[in-house]
Amino acid sequence: MAGIYIHIPFCKQACNYCNFHFSTSLKHKDDLIDAILLEIDQRASKWLRSEFDTVYFGGGTPSLLQIEDIDRLLGKLHQIFSISSRSEITLEANPDDLTIKKLQAYRQMGINRLSIGVQSFFDTDLQQLNRSHNTQQAERSILLAQESGFDNITIDLIYGIPGLSDRMWLQNIQKVIDFNIPHVSAYALTIEPKTALAWQIKNRKFPKVSEEQSAGQFFLLREKLLAHGFEHYEISNFAKKSYESKHNSHYWQNVPYLGLGPAAHSYKDNQRRWNVANNALYIKNITTDKYFETENLTNKDIFNELIMTGLRTSQGVNLENIADLGDKYLHFLEKQIFKYLENKQLIIKNNFLKSDPKALFVIEGIIRDLFMI
Repeated sequence: MAGIYIHIPFCKQACNYCNFHFSTSLKHKDDLIDAILLEIDQRASKWLRSEFDTVYFGGGTPSLLQIEDIDRLLGKLHQIFSISSRSEITLEANPDDLTIKKLQAYRQMGINRLSIGVQSFFDTDLQQLNRSHNTQQAERSILLAQESGFDNITIDLIYGIPGLSDRMWLQNIQKVIDFNIPHVSAYALTIEPKTALAWQIKNRKFPKVSEEQSAGQFFLLREKLLAHGFEHYEISNFAKKSYESKHNSHYWQNVPYLGLGPAAHSYKDNQRRWNVANNALYIKNITTDKYFETENLTNKDIFNELIMTGLRTSQGVNLENIADLGDKYLHFLEKQIFKYLENKQLIIKNNFLKSDPKALFVIEGIIRDLFMI
């Protein structure tokens, strides 16, 4: 099995924390859709033997596109590739874009999972983050999606926002439970370089983000959701049984995936490929080989990827996969993890290396320490 990711690089406005590739101008939208359709044709030959069980429209904000745009792209994928009839087909959406008409059209064209960018159910947070929707729209979008027949819904939430008290954060989590949402992706507010938020904090236009607050709210989230039947299956992701994201799990399990559109990444046969993160250059060069770059992964690269993806998940790192790379990789890992096993931040169970739940908030720092440089 394999997955398909389509990057739609358009947003209504710029969230101050975002460092993804996007544009707030739809001027070249039609040209970009045409370019993605051309890329599908160009990539076909190397993927014709693959069967795809996930399709993911990400961005950016795919829900900004016209219904006809999504339909053209999805129709082309079905025309060219072998897509399982039981595929998970996800579309990312902003609450203020969702209407009954759009939702019904999404269902009719085969989209069966929605990822709604709620971020918070408090207007003060949404205004701080420069989101384009408000609390009322967030709640209404979930109800409309459910009324339209979507039961596989995930929402994004952000914690660690200055001014977001623990009481308010618990109210956000309670909304998940009250709306019977089966999947949540929750992220700490982080300061990414070259974002509006980084500039605002540097110039004292935005309060500093507290790591202590973020850590506390992370564990509040985990405690509350686990108590209500969710599994914490990846550091930022919680799901009820059978509602895990199949597409994102492909990334963490090193399953091949095809990335289409500007800034999209692909992985197959130990080779990475990434498209230029520039809409104009992507459109201009789509008929040449100048819109992408490739990299063949070495055993060291594969080792680092196994550590990075595995330790983020509840499954952990399969030590047999490390041993398959060669003795030196297993010996290196055994040396690096010794102190983390001693202080019980990492554990080994059934030949899988895993994070202790209490160490999950700092696991990314541990992962970096385990990398082979």
